[in-house]
Amino acid sequence: MHRDRTLVLNGQRFHYAEWGAPTAPALLLLHGVTGHARTWDEEAAALASRYRVLALDQRGHGDSDPSPNADYTVATMSADVAALADSLGLDRVSIVGLSMGGRVAIAVAGTAPRRVERLVIVDIGPDISEAGLVRVGTLMARSPELFPSLEHALAFHRVTNPLYTEAMLRHRVQHGTRAVEGGLTWKYDRGLREAVRAGTWSDPIDLWPLWRRIVCPILLVRGADSDVLSAATAQRMLDENPNTRFAEVAGAGHTVPGDQPAAFQRLLTDFLAD
Repeated sequence: MHRDRTLVLNGQRFHYAEWGAPTAPALLLLHGVTGHARTWDEEAAALASRYRVLALDQRGHGDSDPSPNADYTVATMSADVAALADSLGLDRVSIVGLSMGGRVAIAVAGTAPRRVERLVIVDIGPDISEAGLVRVGTLMARSPELFPSLEHALAFHRVTNPLYTEAMLRHRVQHGTRAVEGGLTWKYDRGLREAVRAGTWSDPIDLWPLWRRIVCPILLVRGADSDVLSAATAQRMLDENPNTRFAEVAGAGHTVPGDQPAAFQRLLTDFLAD
């Protein structure tokens, strides 16, 4: 069973969910751009016997405060993670990051290489395929701001997540929305969607130098049908950091943990136990 926690970092309130013993090795889970901490419930439960699992609602997501200045850059979000680790006294931590969370994880591990024990990067890299950027941007731009009911929100989410089980989709949407007058709206910051609609959502960071600085063992996971992490970028990541091992998951697109949960959890468990 998870425990809900909150703490204030640099004047901003953050929420995270925690599993496992406080004295166990720390494992931090970072979600994607439209996600939240509770998308990791299955993975966290599977690993809680061996780890202190911390699933963070990154700024402007889930039950954490939105950014006061609409700053959702990788540099700022990686600083949030470093502040979290400092606040909790985590000298060493393993990190699993999906999509946006993976880019944040690369920045953390490249900025403070000796702090990260193991690193799992899920379907993202320093370069992002144009087709994936367009698809995700279109999804965010077209997302309604109000759903009359949970069923309407589920129907919208189902279109872009056809492989999710009904239970997984419902769980993700229930924890990713909040009640407002007239129905439900997304928990993740409306400012992100507005920036996409206005064409101002960008992050100029070059992650290749930070990727090359990572010294811990790395598992890079790609969905075989991904339109976000290209095979060429994945190969370059392997070439430029020899600490990397690679796994491609058949029957999965960008959201590998949701598309093929059993296969992903096996990869994750085996890598962390090795």
